[in-house]
Amino acid sequence: MLGLLIATIVVIWVARFVLKKYPAQPVLFTAGIVMMVLTLVFGLGEILPAKQSTGSPWLDIIQSISLAFSSRAAKLGMIIMLIGGFSKYMDCIGASTSLVRIAIKPLKKLGHPYMVLALTSVLGNFLAMFISSASGFGLLLMVTMYPVLVRLGVSRIAACAVIATTSAPGWGPAGADNIFAAELIGMEIVPYFMQYQVPVGLCTIAALAISHFFVQRHLDAKNPDEMAGKDVSASVTEEQAKAQETPAVPAFYALLPTLPLLLVLFFGLNEGTGINMDISMATLISIFLTMLIEFIRHRDGLKACQDISAFWNGMGLQMATVVTLVVAAETFSKGLISLGAIDTLIESAQNAGLGGIGMMFVFVSIIIAATLITGSGNATFFAFVPLAPKVAALSGIAPVLLVLPMNFVSNLARSLSPIAAVMIVVAGAAGLSPMDLAKRTFIPVAVATVINIAVTLLLFF
Repeated sequence: MLGLLIATIVVIWVARFVLKKYPAQPVLFTAGIVMMVLTLVFGLGEILPAKQSTGSPWLDIIQSISLAFSSRAAKLGMIIMLIGGFSKYMDCIGASTSLVRIAIKPLKKLGHPYMVLALTSVLGNFLAMFISSASGFGLLLMVTMYPVLVRLGVSRIAACAVIATTSAPGWGPAGADNIFAAELIGMEIVPYFMQYQVPVGLCTIAALAISHFFVQRHLDAKNPDEMAGKDVSASVTEEQAKAQETPAVPAFYALLPTLPLLLVLFFGLNEGTGINMDISMATLISIFLTMLIEFIRHRDGLKACQDISAFWNGMGLQMATVVTLVVAAETFSKGLISLGAIDTLIESAQNAGLGGIGMMFVFVSIIIAATLITGSGNATFFAFVPLAPKVAALSGIAPVLLVLPMNFVSNLARSLSPIAAVMIVVAGAAGLSPMDLAKRTFIPVAVATVINIAVTLLLFF
């Protein structure tokens, strides 16, 4: 019980500093190191097994961090950096904006406002697979789709509620959290996406869209004052507007952001080709092909080489933000495990008769609460999901039953937090309060979360 008590105090300390807007990485690193030090001080366990030990239990603390860096940066980290760099490159050449503008064009021809609203939710959740930044994608939709929805007769806050939740499920083979989830359950990202995320994600997206249709229509009718004096244009800052300005590009550029996924799916579904295409290889091929297209289009080798710098910058950004967060979260999890806190928690849960499914609900609740408080689904997910395989093994359930719901709800809960970046950006562009926006997203996201967990249990338990 001592280990669980120490872990509880440290977790509260972590939450306190994250709420004060401290960067997550140093807070998680410090918390993990403190817990490992206290493990040795009180003799609660060991840090590393004998095969990995340096010979000094104190140096094993640093060795555990070194091992986490070397293991994560080599494979998982490289995949995350490649995909992040590719996404930035697509933004730089205008391909991402082209994809969104062409995809939403058919919606502008429909006349039913709330049908268009629901279809925007569906389409947005598919497009979000190809655009890594939830807040960036939200801002792009505020510039392109928000005026369309408001002109059709939807209230500003209803339009914003849909746009703020277009990245809510967070599915797709390009997401850093999804790649990490797949690795934890011992799968490649594409099989994990196709076998687990797609069936659950489709049901989640349908639930979200249908909920938005009825909830936003009902609340708009109930609050007619929100329909009055509407400004149909999103109010974006000069810097935000500049970020959305992209060069005019050929229509086929809309296909470029989808190339990695198309390549992986094509070769994955056609095993007779004899080619084993993973996401890293597909991303590199897509980059080289895009660079060649850019060179042919502009007839300017210098410009093609200069634009590719967006790819390198994107890779560096992913290393600085996501990969370091993964390692910091693993250090934090290592501290919890070394204290014996997880073993004690599971034993207590079993004594209380919770079982494996009960533990799933416990961890999902922790993820939701932490995401609401911090506004970051990734920070919360990376902090707690490394515990899932151990918890699943001790609880007698498949790891995917813990990892998959945690994966989805960390993204869904982000659309409920008034301090999440996407909520602040979208609400700010429409001149609304993030808290009021969170009230409008609550019911659709809650329904989608319930459906998500129910479908997961129905299909995989």
